Amino acid sequence: MRVNTVPTHRRILAAVVLTACVLLGRMPCQYAAGGDSAEKTAEGKISERQLGKTIRIQLPITGGTFDRVRQFVRRAVEKACGESARLVLIFEFNVPEGQDEFGRGSQFGAAYDLADFLSSEGLVGVRTVAYLPQSIQGHAVLVVLGCDEIIMAGDARLGPAGVDERVITQSRLGSYREIARRRKTVPAEVALWLLDPTQDVLAVETEVSREYVTAEGLAELEKHHTIKSQQKMFDHVNPERSVAAQRGALTGEEARRMGFAAYLADNRREVAEALELPSEAMDEDISLIDDWRAVRIDLKGPISAKMIDRAQRLIDEEIRLRDVNFVCLWIDSPGGSPTDSIVLSGFLADLDPNSIRTVAYVPVQARSDAALIALACQQLVVHPRAELGGSGAYALSEEDVLYTVEAIRDKDGPWRSQSWSLVAAMINPNLEVFRCTRLGKVGYFCDEELAELDAVKPNWHRAMQVTRPGRPLLVDGDRAVEYGLADRTVESFAQFKQYYGLQNDPALLEPGWADFLVDALASPGVAAVLLTIAFIALYAEISSPGIGIGGFAATVCFLLFFWSHYLDGTAGWLEILLFVTGVSCLLLELFVLPGFGIFGLGGGFLVLLSLILASQTFILPQNEYQFGRLQRSLLTIAGAGAGIIAVGWFLRKWLPRAPILNRILLPPPAGEEAENIRRHEALVNLDDLVGAHGAATTQLTPCGKARFRDMLVDVITDGDIIDRGATVEVVEVHGNRVIVKKA
Repeated sequence: MRVNTVPTHRRILAAVVLTACVLLGRMPCQYAAGGDSAEKTAEGKISERQLGKTIRIQLPITGGTFDRVRQFVRRAVEKACGESARLVLIFEFNVPEGQDEFGRGSQFGAAYDLADFLSSEGLVGVRTVAYLPQSIQGHAVLVVLGCDEIIMAGDARLGPAGVDERVITQSRLGSYREIARRRKTVPAEVALWLLDPTQDVLAVETEVSREYVTAEGLAELEKHHTIKSQQKMFDHVNPERSVAAQRGALTGEEARRMGFAAYLADNRREVAEALELPSEAMDEDISLIDDWRAVRIDLKGPISAKMIDRAQRLIDEEIRLRDVNFVCLWIDSPGGSPTDSIVLSGFLADLDPNSIRTVAYVPVQARSDAALIALACQQLVVHPRAELGGSGAYALSEEDVLYTVEAIRDKDGPWRSQSWSLVAAMINPNLEVFRCTRLGKVGYFCDEELAELDAVKPNWHRAMQVTRPGRPLLVDGDRAVEYGLADRTVESFAQFKQYYGLQNDPALLEPGWADFLVDALASPGVAAVLLTIAFIALYAEISSPGIGIGGFAATVCFLLFFWSHYLDGTAGWLEILLFVTGVSCLLLELFVLPGFGIFGLGGGFLVLLSLILASQTFILPQNEYQFGRLQRSLLTIAGAGAGIIAVGWFLRKWLPRAPILNRILLPPPAGEEAENIRRHEALVNLDDLVGAHGAATTQLTPCGKARFRDMLVDVITDGDIIDRGATVEVVEVHGNRVIVKKA
């Protein structure tokens, strides 16, 4: 049971603390006393500047909620003091997914403590605003009553407050009456009705005003005023609603009509406009609740699947392992992959805005689909001359445009809080967007979105067109701020840090040594070198007996090539299977089916195809960007081919004369030996060799060479592999086809 002395003691304590702050020069005068809308500066001039700060209150309210809000308010007051601005605190009440639909279950003690804190004398001069984008019930209603103003969505409902109570006690009624009378945002009698709809509360029209009184208060009111009409709250709210919906609840429309809600707003942008605050004031400043733990991710160069996967992995690891609450995306990209940009945009939008602030910093460019990533962040800061949108590195097909615009228009997508027309115009070159006005407000819409708005809020007037026919929308930093796409401009990253109160540079999340190794191995130059070494080593292995260093080197090079491209996102199991199949066909042609037929040609083609596909993310090119990637893949393979020819020629000239290494390759015959071979082969009469014994001068696999007396003859086995130096016997001769076996 709570006694009445507790709130008094808390107010005294708050006043003492705030007075101490004033004496220490930490806080402007209006926070300690007085409620003027403007503060007097040291020079005696009047400052009208407001500083808006928002905190999201997740329902249900618990003791932890009170501690979090108190920390937020304390730091916000200190920040406003330092900037000599009047503070506007916005408390947005949210029901997380998976919780009770209306946020029931708030603890009465925690709710009362928070309402008492917000309505205490210590916050005189601070403008407190409760924003209800959705319906709430339970004792969270008491916190709303403790604010100076209430802003609701038109269809949001406030109340009933007593749904979690089996019996409404006099203590509960007294607490609601006290908070309501202190703030007077909602009359005390209406507050009691919200708590207990069975209360006999009347809406009375007098000759001067409308009053809300109990039956006992009606008699007193009649002594001083003429009663023109009276209704029970049950009937006064809205007779058209069902009985169940009327009891102890007010919709936003009803609260506004009755004067309890200051404004109606369906989104945060409208709240900021109603309070005459910049749009970024509606973004929760997590630094007022906890110190920034900031990291930075660089997205530089064309957008790719590898880049997006890496960014998501690094951000996810930092959030889980280091509990970061500030993610800065440094974007300097011409775009490159709309699908991957949409994936990262969705990932960023799904991060909890109550615990993580995502900010995009664009110093130079975020063109084409890279702009989607920047706009998916909670805030966007750009250089005044930075480029946002327009054409980029990726030539969008008609299918790409349709798919991307559909994703942009998704009401549950990453860009749901913005006008979809401007974002879509950065992708669709044929979308016409106009500057529109309504009651002093400015928006930028295409005809389709304007028709959607007119169905809800009519009287929008279309003015000048802001897009150019046949070109995707491209804006600089200043224009992006004017259009509401960006939050502000800065000249440097130092100004960026100063704006967000970052004392040091955010920790740069860079890829580890494995990522650097993968990038290096997957680069076109290194890939060409790997293939060159692999094929030269394979040639050396075939030219020498047994399995030696050549086979090992070729295996390692091919593994490194496919491993790096697999992790780089360009190679998959298809490419690996094609390569293995191609090599198998070549081995079959060499060792089982001598000659150079279908298996040799097919195997070579499969190997070549696998190497090309492993260097790109598609099979057949369908646009300009993919044709460029195909050219790059072909240049890599061509470079490797040229390297193989050059290195092979060099090795054939130098290796036979090199000490030790001369055993790898058999030197070609020269002089008299070469002439004898030529003359002997010209006669094509080798029948006298049947039954002769000689020595294999190369490995017979199954083809090779063997020496019989002073003759070097091309021979072939009946399928067996015979090592170099082994003794062989001629078993058959068919013209110049000499068949041998191991003796």
